[in-house]
Amino acid sequence: MAQKKMAGKEESVSEDGKVENKRRVKEEEVKKGSVHFTQAIPARVEEVIGRTGTRGEAIQVRCKILDGRDQNKVLRRNVRGPIQVGDVLMLRETEIEARALSKAGRGSGS
Repeated sequence: MAQKKMAGKEESVSEDGKVENKRRVKEEEVKKGSVHFTQAIPARVEEVIGRTGTRGEAIQVRCKILDGRDQNKVLRRNVRGPIQVGDVLMLRETEIEARALSKAGRGSGS
Protein backbone atom coordinates (compact mmCIF):
# COMPACT_ATOMS: atom_id res chain seq x y z
CA MET A 1 0.00 0.00 0.00
CA ALA A 2 1.36 3.38 -1.01
CA GLN A 3 0.62 6.40 1.17
CA LYS A 4 0.66 10.08 0.26
CA LYS A 5 -0.20 13.27 2.16
CA MET A 6 -2.14 16.09 0.50
CA ALA A 7 -3.18 19.37 2.19
CA GLY A 8 -4.21 17.94 5.54
CA LYS A 9 -5.67 14.70 4.13
CA GLU A 10 -3.96 11.37 4.41
CA GLU A 11 -4.91 8.91 1.70
CA SER A 12 -3.76 5.39 0.98
CA VAL A 13 -3.98 3.54 -2.30
CA SER A 14 -4.76 -0.19 -2.08
CA GLU A 15 -3.57 -2.89 -4.50
CA ASP A 16 -6.74 -2.64 -6.63
CA GLY A 17 -6.20 1.11 -7.16
CA LYS A 18 -9.00 2.33 -4.82
CA VAL A 19 -8.28 5.46 -2.80
CA GLU A 20 -9.20 5.10 0.86
CA ASN A 21 -9.67 8.18 3.03
CA LYS A 22 -8.27 7.75 6.54
CA ARG A 23 -10.39 10.46 8.18
CA ARG A 24 -12.33 9.12 11.12
CA VAL A 25 -16.04 8.61 10.67
CA LYS A 26 -18.30 9.55 13.58
CA GLU A 27 -18.88 6.70 16.01
CA GLU A 28 -22.60 7.40 15.93
CA GLU A 29 -23.86 7.71 12.37
CA VAL A 30 -27.11 9.55 11.79
CA LYS A 31 -29.50 7.48 9.71
CA LYS A 32 -30.74 9.15 6.55
CA GLY A 33 -34.31 10.35 7.01
CA SER A 34 -34.25 10.16 10.82
CA VAL A 35 -35.93 12.88 12.85
CA HIS A 36 -34.13 14.67 15.70
CA PHE A 37 -36.31 16.52 18.23
CA THR A 38 -35.02 19.18 20.61
CA GLN A 39 -35.90 19.14 24.30
CA ALA A 40 -39.23 20.80 25.06
CA ILE A 41 -40.94 21.76 28.33
CA PRO A 42 -44.71 21.38 28.72
CA ALA A 43 -46.81 24.41 29.78
CA ARG A 44 -50.59 24.55 30.34
CA VAL A 45 -52.58 27.54 29.06
CA GLU A 46 -54.17 29.30 32.05
CA GLU A 47 -55.66 32.39 30.38
CA VAL A 48 -56.15 33.77 26.86
CA ILE A 49 -55.22 37.47 27.07
CA GLY A 50 -55.97 38.67 23.52
CA ARG A 51 -54.86 38.94 19.92
CA THR A 52 -51.57 40.55 18.92
CA GLY A 53 -49.53 41.18 15.78
CA THR A 54 -50.16 43.68 13.02
CA ARG A 55 -53.10 41.67 11.69
CA GLY A 56 -54.11 39.87 14.87
CA GLU A 57 -52.48 36.64 13.69
CA ALA A 58 -51.07 35.70 17.11
CA ILE A 59 -52.82 35.12 20.43
CA GLN A 60 -51.22 36.13 23.71
CA VAL A 61 -51.70 33.62 26.55
CA ARG A 62 -50.58 33.12 30.14
CA CYS A 63 -49.23 29.61 30.69
CA LYS A 64 -47.90 27.70 33.68
CA ILE A 65 -44.72 25.64 33.26
CA LEU A 66 -45.40 22.02 34.25
CA ASP A 67 -41.89 20.55 34.28
CA GLY A 68 -38.19 21.37 34.39
CA ARG A 69 -36.14 24.04 36.11
CA ASP A 70 -38.87 26.72 36.03
CA GLN A 71 -41.71 24.47 37.22
CA ASN A 72 -44.85 26.38 38.38
CA LYS A 73 -43.61 29.64 36.81
CA VAL A 74 -46.31 31.60 34.92
CA LEU A 75 -45.23 33.13 31.59
CA ARG A 76 -46.86 35.33 28.96
CA ARG A 77 -46.33 33.89 25.46
CA ASN A 78 -47.49 34.61 21.91
CA VAL A 79 -49.02 31.62 20.11
CA ARG A 80 -50.04 31.18 16.47
CA GLY A 81 -53.02 29.07 15.56
CA PRO A 82 -56.09 27.96 17.48
CA ILE A 83 -55.60 27.80 21.26
CA GLN A 84 -57.87 27.56 24.29
CA VAL A 85 -57.59 27.37 28.08
CA GLY A 86 -56.30 23.97 29.18
CA ASP A 87 -54.22 23.26 26.07
CA VAL A 88 -50.63 22.13 26.61
CA LEU A 89 -47.84 23.99 24.79
CA MET A 90 -44.38 22.48 24.31
CA LEU A 91 -41.89 25.31 24.87
CA ARG A 92 -38.29 25.18 23.66
CA GLU A 93 -37.23 27.76 26.25
CA THR A 94 -38.80 29.19 29.41
CA GLU A 95 -36.79 32.35 30.04
CA ILE A 96 -38.09 34.82 27.45
CA GLU A 97 -41.52 36.35 28.07
CA ALA A 98 -43.67 38.22 25.54
CA ARG A 99 -44.35 41.94 25.99
CA ALA A 100 -47.65 42.81 27.64
CA LEU A 101 -50.46 43.97 25.36
CA SER A 102 -51.06 47.69 25.70
CA LYS A 103 -54.46 48.89 26.88
CA ALA A 104 -54.60 51.43 24.02
CA GLY A 105 -55.84 49.58 20.97
CA ARG A 106 -57.29 50.51 17.58
CA GLY A 107 -59.77 53.37 17.67
CA SER A 108 -59.11 54.28 21.30
CA GLY A 109 -58.21 57.85 20.36
CA SER A 110 -54.72 57.92 21.93
